[in-house]
Amino acid sequence: MDHHQIASFVVRFQLAAVDKETGRKQWRIKVTHVQEERETLFESIVEAMEFMQEMANEA
Repeated sequence: MDHHQIASFVVRFQLAAVDKETGRKQWRIKVTHVQEERETLFESIVEAMEFMQEMANEA
């Protein structure tokens, strides 16, 4: 196992909508895997974290 591998991510949150009745915010989450220059969009932080974990395990 190489202890010098790096998996870097940039995570951006963009407000997509706000429910007028509840005030609940809906976010668009863009995750960029820096080493592969791969961008993926998500609607939940749970999905984004799962993606980052998968990418880090592949590194």
